[in-house]
This record gives sequence, C-alpha cells and structure tokens, in this order.
Amino acid sequence: MNVLPDDFDCETFLRDYWQKQPLLIRGSGASWHNPLDPDDLAGLACEHGVAARLVTRTKKTWKLRHGPFKASRFARLGRKPWTLLVQAVDHVIPAVATLLGSFRFIPNWRIDDVMVSYATDGGGVGPHFDQFDVFLVQGMGQRRWQIGGRCDVTTALLPHDDLRLLARFEATDEWVLGPGDVLYIPPGFAHDGVAVGDDCMTYSIGFRAPSRAELISNWCDHLLETLPDDDRFADADLRLQPNPGEITSDTITRLHAMVTTALHDREAFAGWFGTFTTQPTTGDLARGTSTKLSAVRAAIARGTPLQRTPASRFSFIREPENVILFVDGQTFVCCEDTSATAELLCANERPVVDRDAADAVLTLITALIDQGSLALDD
Repeated sequence: MNVLPDDFDCETFLRDYWQKQPLLIRGSGASWHNPLDPDDLAGLACEHGVAARLVTRTKKTWKLRHGPFKASRFARLGRKPWTLLVQAVDHVIPAVATLLGSFRFIPNWRIDDVMVSYATDGGGVGPHFDQFDVFLVQGMGQRRWQIGGRCDVTTALLPHDDLRLLARFEATDEWVLGPGDVLYIPPGFAHDGVAVGDDCMTYSIGFRAPSRAELISNWCDHLLETLPDDDRFADADLRLQPNPGEITSDTITRLHAMVTTALHDREAFAGWFGTFTTQPTTGDLARGTSTKLSAVRAAIARGTPLQRTPASRFSFIREPENVILFVDGQTFVCCEDTSATAELLCANERPVVDRDAADAVLTLITALIDQGSLALDD
C-alpha cells in the first residue's frame, strides 16, 4: 500500500526534515484504505505473546494496564477516554506490513515495527517525547496533533510509575489528521495526539535508534563469548622496578591495548552488528518445513515470486569480494551468483528470482524458506 503521495520527494525529505523538523504530509483521502478493523485489533490485544497496553484518562490521572486483556474488558471502559496500543502488528497482519513499503527509502535495519492504536473521543497517551523517528499514519477517524519544542534527558516529567509524561507542554504547531494523512516527528520533539471523535485509529511506523550504551553492552557481551580463557596478560620482558607498588606506564599501555584491540576490530563488529540488528524482536520465527531443493527449483522455473515473512529482517554488508547477508540473526556469505540475489532479497518484499537461477541461489532460498524467513508465494 502506497501511503505517501506520488509526488513525495524522498531526497528532499531526508535533506530537510529527517531528524531535523516535523512534517505534515496530507494524503489523498479517497484512495486510502484502512488495513485493519478495530475489532481485529482488540482481538490481538487479547492474545498471549502480543504486547498490548491500555491507557485510560480521568480528570486527575492517567492509568496504564498491560495485556493480554479479556474481551469483556473493553465493554467495561464506559465513556471515559481510553486508548489501546498494540505493538508489532505488522508481524502478524500482512495488510499492515504493506504500510512499510512506503518507507523503504530508510535503510531496512532502521525500521522497527508498526504499532497500532485505537482511541475513543479524547483518548491519547498524553504529551511526551520519543527517542526515535516516527511516521504517524491516520487510519480512520481524526486525531489532533500538537507539536512542541525539543526535549532531552533534562526535561521535567510528571511523577508516574508507567508513563513518561511531560510536566510542561507548550504547542508550537497543531494539525488535525484525517484518514491517509501522515505526520513525521523526529526524535526528541514533544508531541501530544488526542482523538477527535470515536473510532480513531493510528499506525505508528517506528525506527530503531540503538543507544551508545546498548551497542557497547551487547558488543562486549558478544566479545566475551568469543575470547579464550588463555588470552591473558604477559610480560616476559619484565624488568626490576625501583618501587614494586608502581603500575608502570608501559603496563597500562599493554593492558589498555588488550581491551581496545578487540573492541576496535571493525570487521568483527560489522559481522556482529548484522546479526544483532536482524534478530527477531518478537520471539522465534515459525520455522518452515524441510523443503526440497527440487521443489524450489520447479517453483522458481514457473516464475513463482517469493514472499518475505512480515516479521523477518533482511540486511546486507557489501565487502570487496562478497556480500554478507543477514536474515533474522543468521549470516550467509554470498559470492558470485548469490551476491545479486542477496541484494534483491533485501530490496523487495516480493522478489522474483531468475527462472534459470543457479543451484547456489536455489540453495540459499531453500535455507531461508526452511528457517521461516521466506515463502514461495504460490
């Protein structure tokens, strides 16, 4: 589904707006089709393994509850404003996953998931700010968005155990979004969205922005698993010191090098990051059945397209001799025939492979089908 207007200029957007300032993108309205029914969203919120939250608002306070919920829970909410939020809906509803196609001008590894919210009149989650980029696509109904200034870790928050609500919020811009309209908000900008009328549904396309602490922590954890126990400090050239209590400058230099040499291995970091950033975020993928290479060959020869699993993550790193493909935390070294296929799989949701593809290509496709990342779209 194409969410953005046909005349949307991706290069201009990246140059002038991405991580710089908010942008309202009016949709065509008539051509918009809401991909998810509110009752189906509520049904998802009742399932185990689905991350769902319910935010209710009174005159004095905000309350947050986590799912799964009983279906009867929604009938007891009454007329007070409330909002249901369900995370990673694109992983389970293919029609919602098609929304991501409009935003593939952003690298695959940066795209996180699609959160879907449903709100009654006056419902919202309060004024807040996020640490990541987000496109807010209005699915049905209307929502009034107010945008404020930039915030950071020093910005004052209200005392609340579950919600990060701004203590003070001053709007500098305000828009009412209707079906098909899109609002882009960069990281750090204060914003507040309130439903105007009932049956307000919004799709939030969020982007990953790993913190320095997250990268260091996970990279170091990976290194610790790979370092042998006998990789230890050595000083066979030790000389007599005037004072045995001194830790000499040469010793500090050697110890520091032991740490930094491992941390500075760019090739190892690249391989780790590819697997780290493509790891499934909602548990293990449903593995496919064992597929015969001959069956894949016959399907490809018929021109059968492939279909990427909505929850799967595809990325690659180009090296001088190879392309390293990362899919759902697994690594595939691709060379010669398979390099072009690896790039094709990353660039398209429904890639079509040459009918006379080499055995190496078919072997790669079969492996991805067996791990649940690809399917033959018969």
